Amino acid sequence: MRRAAAAAVLLAGAALAAPVRANPADTFGLGSRSTALGGAVSADVHDFSAGYYNPSGLALAGGTDLSLGYMYVSHQLRLNGHDSQIDPVRGLMGGIVAPGSVAKIPFAFGIATHVPDERLSRARTVDPSVPVWMLYDNRSQLLYLTANLAIRPFKWLAVGGGMTFLAATKGSFDISGTAVLPDTLGKRSEYDSRLRHEVDADLTAVRYPEFGVTILPSDRFSAALVYRGQAELNLAIDAKLKGKVDAGLVTVPAQYALESQTLDAFIPRQVVLGTSTQPVERLRVNLDVVWVQWSAYKSPVSYSVTSLDVPLPKSLLPPATKPSARTAPGFLDRFVPRVGVEYRFEPLQKLELPVRAGYAFERSPVPDQTGTTNFADTDRHILSLGTGVVLDHPGAVLPGNLRFDVDAQLSILPTRVTLKDSPADFTGDYHAGGTILAGGATLSVGFK
Repeated sequence: MRRAAAAAVLLAGAALAAPVRANPADTFGLGSRSTALGGAVSADVHDFSAGYYNPSGLALAGGTDLSLGYMYVSHQLRLNGHDSQIDPVRGLMGGIVAPGSVAKIPFAFGIATHVPDERLSRARTVDPSVPVWMLYDNRSQLLYLTANLAIRPFKWLAVGGGMTFLAATKGSFDISGTAVLPDTLGKRSEYDSRLRHEVDADLTAVRYPEFGVTILPSDRFSAALVYRGQAELNLAIDAKLKGKVDAGLVTVPAQYALESQTLDAFIPRQVVLGTSTQPVERLRVNLDVVWVQWSAYKSPVSYSVTSLDVPLPKSLLPPATKPSARTAPGFLDRFVPRVGVEYRFEPLQKLELPVRAGYAFERSPVPDQTGTTNFADTDRHILSLGTGVVLDHPGAVLPGNLRFDVDAQLSILPTRVTLKDSPADFTGDYHAGGTILAGGATLSVGFK
């Protein structure tokens, strides 16, 4: 029984904190063009990625648009000079934009998604006494889906909004059978136990809203305002042990129950203000400023409640577990500037070769870790490049365009040194830094 109870506790609460994950678009972008422009596209987006960057951009699409792509992210993050061994992020991305009109008012419906190619959802906990990359450790291994509707009541105004869906995990762990207590002569051991176990895990949907407005006073300038809601993905695990304890001379019934709740992922509330200008023909310059409400982030430390009902002496029972202390992480709100530049070469009448570049700076929301917590995140400089090929009206079968875009992204995380207030701190001082490499490609077909 001691071993079975320990197994349940280990499953649900042996580790105490969950990484702060967010959806993949928050971390690495969505769509090759938008990613190559550093994510500065809130006032200049009308493909499937508008579902994330600005839903109102869907109403600016010239026709039905289909996109399919792939992204891959590799982490080279280090703690005290050692590789943190963060799993790569990779998966399919894509979506559709379907425009129409009602009473001569243009509207459009759009769907965008990112599907990891290894798992639909992942839950992993860590020990808060050990330095961990809270913002990047498996942050984007999530199923992401957004659906939006946009209208353009006036030529100079577009409005849109919808919902984003993420996959959360809920599970249970049941053990039944007979647990044998070892005797002093060594003739009986816990390995003589006969136990059956059953694991049941489900994916549940967590959703949050988004809303966007685009103003187009002229063909060469546009401005946008975007709101993205807050969401939390909670990992809930219930463990139950029900059976008998064989103590040699007597067999008694026993029941053990454990309920564990952990904040598995947090998506902060965001507000975006963006502009897009065209100073000269074929050149576009975009600027976004994003407010991210990290201060609403709650403690990632799991909370567990256990109960044990068995008529045996306390010396034979496993020790009672106490809920872990939960300390407010004290994350700070941040403003994230983003800038993107795109120039479209036109070597032939129906051929365009766009060249793109972007930059963003994300100041770490994590305060100095001088106390008991050890969130080892640093500032992040994001450099991005991209190019593509656009074929206008490639044939009678496709009276629209065919686009192929690629992007590359380098994130530089300068070294951050953490010095503990107490010289007796178990973790001690440490330093963290590194780089993140990402790349992707997107194939799109537009119909007019």
